[in-house]
Amino acid sequence: MTNRKKVAFYTLGCKLNFSETSTIARNFQEEGFDRVEFEEVADIYVINTCSVTENADKQFKQVVRKAMKLNEKAFVAAVGCYAQLKPEELADVDGVDLVLGATEKFKITDYINDLSKNDHGEVHSCEISEADFYVGSYSIGDRTRAFLKVQDGCDYKCTYCTIPLARGISRSDALENVLKNAFEIAKQNIKEIVLTGVNIGDYGKGEFGNKKHEHTFLELVQALDEVEGIERLRISSIEPNLLKNETIEFVSRSRTFVPHFHIPLQSGSNEILKLMKRRYLREVYVERVNKIREVMPDACIGVDVIVGFPGETDEHFLETYHFLNDLDISYLHVFTYSERDNTEAAEMKGVVPGNIRSKRSKMLRGLSVKKRRAFYESQLGTKRNVLFESENKEGYIHGFTENYVKVKTPWNPELVNTLHEIQLTKIDIDGSVRMDFCSVTV
Repeated sequence: MTNRKKVAFYTLGCKLNFSETSTIARNFQEEGFDRVEFEEVADIYVINTCSVTENADKQFKQVVRKAMKLNEKAFVAAVGCYAQLKPEELADVDGVDLVLGATEKFKITDYINDLSKNDHGEVHSCEISEADFYVGSYSIGDRTRAFLKVQDGCDYKCTYCTIPLARGISRSDALENVLKNAFEIAKQNIKEIVLTGVNIGDYGKGEFGNKKHEHTFLELVQALDEVEGIERLRISSIEPNLLKNETIEFVSRSRTFVPHFHIPLQSGSNEILKLMKRRYLREVYVERVNKIREVMPDACIGVDVIVGFPGETDEHFLETYHFLNDLDISYLHVFTYSERDNTEAAEMKGVVPGNIRSKRSKMLRGLSVKKRRAFYESQLGTKRNVLFESENKEGYIHGFTENYVKVKTPWNPELVNTLHEIQLTKIDIDGSVRMDFCSVTV
């Protein structure tokens, strides 16, 4: 009887990567491997890479070194966006044995033979034009909530973004398969599903291998709202031009979709938005926020914003700052622009010095703290439903309300993955909200 090989995974980047890592892990388990934590000694370490920020690139080398310290004889494989964009660069990293691109990563077990270390990483990476088929994914067993992939790739040509080069054209899972995966997740007693993809508002395009829309994003959320056994559904990042009023109105009266939207802005300056080749102007963004507030006054609204884009003057930045300051939003995700190879923006004039980028980022992060605090204060005294997570953080268990207020209470393992009605009482020094229990809802 042979010993079963152990495989461990590390995921860099977005919710979409987490859903795909989980699916790849299940493929390994079906092939007879045992999954272990990345901090444990394993025979194979699989690293799912990201290329959105410069920091994510550097993190990859750190993760490889960590794997080599755990087991210097382990087989190390790299998959994901960075592996598609710069396979040879990853193959040159000391300790890497295998690099798989966008279409190959879901067939990783086909490329693993005797697990012998290679002198140089072996590369299998397709032309991105070949990434025109869809592979469904969802995460289970990693977190209290599950990430359900519904769409992949992007047809947009934003001048700073490498994602179309890393993931290919926009394509969608068949509605029937999305519903099947949602039902499978519900059977695992997971209370919340987060819909994810590269450009989920484009859902329906490429659903059956063609470019036309077989279904719309609205039809997707309407169908998911009918799946039994799901307590909460949350929409991840969605483009403002694709978030239609009909969808906002449906969420406001939905059985399961929660009042939380994360909507990329990237800049509050129309001039910069045009340089970025975004498909909307700031006026559209204001309309979306106002519509959400009209039908869901207590909704949480998160914003992505990029600082230091080429050509962004002090005036452009202050335009963004004041635009966001005046907007009724709940928090910001701030990204410092970093040059990416093979993008239009990397060749643009008006490069913003690194110290200026850092200063602007710090200012917007400070604004985010202010916005989140104001949103949390507006929720004090209200009754909400909280879903508790599984981690013991310094003697406390944390959870999120339906409108994404982070709450805490003394650690109690019986609360993990349970929903409770609570009243929000006060904001703690760490920024989370203290609460009182009202009743058990689930």
